Amino acid sequence: MITKNTAHYDLYPEKWTRKCLLFLYSGSRKGKILSLTIKNMSKRIFTQKQISELENNPNVLRCSHKSITYSKDFKIAAVRDWQTGLPPREIFLRAGFNMALIGNETPKGCLQRWRRTFKEKGGQGLATESRGKGGGRPKKNWQSDNEKIKYLEAKIAYLKAENDFLARLRKKS
Repeated sequence: MITKNTAHYDLYPEKWTRKCLLFLYSGSRKGKILSLTIKNMSKRIFTQKQISELENNPNVLRCSHKSITYSKDFKIAAVRDWQTGLPPREIFLRAGFNMALIGNETPKGCLQRWRRTFKEKGGQGLATESRGKGGGRPKKNWQSDNEKIKYLEAKIAYLKAENDFLARLRKKS
């Protein structure tokens, strides 16, 4: 159900377009339908039927609405096939993938990523799942407990000052 100030996006994953419909329910354009082009849409959305089609492929480990996890054997074989001169699209077609479903640029992007991993870490790097690991802010290495205590005391003082400032703002309004 669409209510006031909510948006409904219809991404048409089967047709692989980058258009979406936005229903506006406020302002002077109340009830009008606008067609917007999304330039930085990085993910496609798979339907349940498409997910089951992808999961039937032996080279797919699992599939969600937004991503495909390929088997480690397929990744290694794909990199080796690419080294022999096969283009990425041909490798995916021979593996039984529907290009209209996964997109024409997907094989190229996957092989670029897999080749980089293969070059840096070898076959073992492709065999392990690395999504969500190794990223983020590095942990602080404290030289001593006193250094850590000083840092935490300064942080507490900063947060107290911030809370006081926000409390004063709330009183004014």
